[in-house]
Amino acid sequence: MNEARSPDPVDEPKAYQEHLLGLLGRDDPAEVQAGTPAAWRALVEEADDRLRERPEPDEWSVLECLGHAADAEIVYSGRYRWIVAHDEPPLIGYDQALWVRRLHHRDDDPDRLLALLATLREANLDFWNRSTPQERERVGLHSERGPESLDLSFRLIAGHDRFHLAQGRRALDAVKA
Repeated sequence: MNEARSPDPVDEPKAYQEHLLGLLGRDDPAEVQAGTPAAWRALVEEADDRLRERPEPDEWSVLECLGHAADAEIVYSGRYRWIVAHDEPPLIGYDQALWVRRLHHRDDDPDRLLALLATLREANLDFWNRSTPQERERVGLHSERGPESLDLSFRLIAGHDRFHLAQGRRALDAVKA
């Protein structure tokens, strides 16, 4: 699978999971996630005045990629906690493009998005570090992908980090050219 294209999370749910897990590989998901806020900050600083520029009209800017990463952290913050606190809770999917557009990420303040991502990530890493092996095995029922454990969800978001950071990098490289 080309790293630049991810399988559709709704139409190809298992392929999407495999793609994200492949981007993580054997790396420690907590270490990957711990480094993500700083990687986003560096990309935002490098983008500077090109932060909001889209490579193509239907592709996301660096800022929109960051906005999506912050949205995902919000969603997964809830999912992690529902999985641990409830027995097989429903995990609602969401349309990422709709969120980016309707939540106006192209107009967001990058410092606020970076602060939000960093704060939530710190809380989620703490939650992960405090979780027990039994809690990590607990599952929620994702509306598009079926059962997902806390462990799987945590690994998926690390691969998700890598995918969208690379997407943001490609967006910046394209608008610089």
